[in-house]
Amino acid sequence: MRYYPTMGLEIHAELLTDSKIFCTCSASFGGEPNTRCCPVCCGLPGTLPVLNRRAVEYIIKAGYVMNCDISRFTKWDRKNYFYPDLPKAYQISQMPRPVCLDGYVDITADGAEKRIRINRIHLEEDAGKLVHDEEQRISLADYNRCGIPLIEIVTEPDFHSAEEVTAFFEKIKLLLQYAGICDCRMEQGSIRCDVNISIAPEGSDVLGTRTELKNLNSMRAAERAIKAEIERQTELLDKGEKVIQQTRRFNDATGETVAMRSKEDAHDYRYFPDPDIPPIVFTEQELEDIRASLPEMPQQRMERYINEYGISGNDAAVIVGNKRISDFYDDAVSVCPSPKNVASYLVGEFMRRVNLGEIDPDNIPFSGRDFAKLTEYLYSDKLSQNNAKLVLTEMISSGRAPEAIADEMDLWIKEDTELLARTIDEIIANNPKAAEQYRSGDQKVFGFFMGKANKALKGAASPKAIQEYIRKKLSE
Repeated sequence: MRYYPTMGLEIHAELLTDSKIFCTCSASFGGEPNTRCCPVCCGLPGTLPVLNRRAVEYIIKAGYVMNCDISRFTKWDRKNYFYPDLPKAYQISQMPRPVCLDGYVDITADGAEKRIRINRIHLEEDAGKLVHDEEQRISLADYNRCGIPLIEIVTEPDFHSAEEVTAFFEKIKLLLQYAGICDCRMEQGSIRCDVNISIAPEGSDVLGTRTELKNLNSMRAAERAIKAEIERQTELLDKGEKVIQQTRRFNDATGETVAMRSKEDAHDYRYFPDPDIPPIVFTEQELEDIRASLPEMPQQRMERYINEYGISGNDAAVIVGNKRISDFYDDAVSVCPSPKNVASYLVGEFMRRVNLGEIDPDNIPFSGRDFAKLTEYLYSDKLSQNNAKLVLTEMISSGRAPEAIADEMDLWIKEDTELLARTIDEIIANNPKAAEQYRSGDQKVFGFFMGKANKALKGAASPKAIQEYIRKKLSE
């Protein structure tokens, strides 16, 4: 029997506030275990939470960039459960009155446009972290992460393939980064994804029993986990067995999902209003001020790059697809008279180095302005293509300015016309058959002469000068 998968997502994203949501402890990542916590975020008796205003502004921004309705009234609830990483034994969250409702995000997946509905976005505090020592068979609790402001984005069950999930998650990361409210570093846990999966016979209008895949920490892992869970549920149903509602985790080493616990429902958490935090009533002016403070978003940048700079839609999409690279490009074009040239070299050679792992977009060792200078030297025939690559390699290694590197390595094009003429004359004389082919109309052989000349001259003449002289000599 053929089955149709249906999925919904719960995405947790930590907000980029300086302090935690209910106290003044640092919300920065890392630190020695249990050095960034206090009686409030550790839940000691007698402490009272004070709500971080910036966290509330950030969730409203998230709602706007995901086309949500913003509640004019919102309140706070206690979600009760016992787990070692939750010292209070409850989490301050939102159940019936979240800040954001009924949004949507458009994606492109499997070659088609699709609208994904967002059920809600609510604000809550993050839990701590358990550190497991398999060798000593102990688990330790680190409460540094307790109380970091967290938004949970809950979608409708609108996904039917792993590719759709990946496309949506990448779009959410992009929106949050551009809005300036989350750095979306999956390796640090600042954004995590849970996937609810069920399968049903094709044509059925009833959803199957769902399972939840918890805390997927990379998109590669998420895609593999989804496919593995769909395969597991398919095998169960084919054998006449039932799928049990439960929470599962993905074992990256075996490529299988493993049961963690039975799946909780809302009533298991015994939600009730938090008595220590008053509800919030937003005014229209407050909401409008927050909307007006939103920075330029990806689609706006795309339009600016295409309409103002004249670069292609494909190049614009590559640049906008990573906010740090897009910011780097903006820095470059602020001093460059030719944004198209910068975009071309960025999408080509720069992104090639990124894909090879030579450049980390999160930690580019040189400025966009220095990259713009390198691009200008290349396109104005002050550096050859090969020498520009050598300069870029040294910039990656040392972070130094391109002109200093070119001076030190003697890489500038010198336009030695005598050497140019002597070298090309010799190349043509040594390859009479190829010269005759060109004169007989075979234009492709011109590239052969260009390659030979570039290799021999090693930057002693510009590509334009080499090209013109070869054409002149071959036409004689």
